[in-house]
Amino acid sequence: MARFPSSWMRAAGRLLILVALCTLSLELTFVARVALMAGVDPQSSAFQRSEAWRLLQAGRFAWRQQWVDDGAISNHLRRAVIAAEDAGFTEHSGVEWEAVERAWSKNARLAQRPSKRPPKLVGGSTITQQLAKNLLLSGERTLMRKGQELLITWSLELLLDKRRILEIYLNQVEWGEGVFGAQAAARHYFRTDAAQLDAGAAARLAVLLPAPKRYGRQPYSAYVSARAGTVLARMPAVDLP
Repeated sequence: MARFPSSWMRAAGRLLILVALCTLSLELTFVARVALMAGVDPQSSAFQRSEAWRLLQAGRFAWRQQWVDDGAISNHLRRAVIAAEDAGFTEHSGVEWEAVERAWSKNARLAQRPSKRPPKLVGGSTITQQLAKNLLLSGERTLMRKGQELLITWSLELLLDKRRILEIYLNQVEWGEGVFGAQAAARHYFRTDAAQLDAGAAARLAVLLPAPKRYGRQPYSAYVSARAGTVLARMPAVDLP
């Protein structure tokens, strides 16, 4: 059996220590940035910056975003988004493990299919996980990035309360190509402010969130209207943080 020279072993050990220290530094940086969000409104997210660059490269840059405080967002919209995206938002600690297990099962089935490309991992993401991904991470779907997402999710839940998490989410989430945040979405689709959204408009906006670029092109389609009716029926049962 071949033996590696001791100098190689020492070099490998130093490399592993360096990688561990870099990883720890990255994690601490993320935690510090999350802690800062308790009192400072984040001006942009990693996803927004990547989208801005994409639109600039495509030569069709159009951007709508305006931060508004929690009190300037309709409770109808807050209820609608929770009803549509994460019904257990006020109860879980950032992760819905049953949804994660279902996603893992689906990913396992996808991985067994013959394909030239590696399958995209399917999420079971809560509002907090979506916020973690959009604020600080890339959009790729890999096991490593999913693990990073979980760590940031737990940091958000530990350092911020649910009301603040929802406030940041509603101000940062994408609602169409170049449309970010509740205020921009309300102005773009309904020519009103986020504070003035009624239950019907709020439900319709919530339905756009899983695929805002696609659904935003036809916000009054039969599918969006039917889904909005379902969300509208669920909204009275939602507890707000």
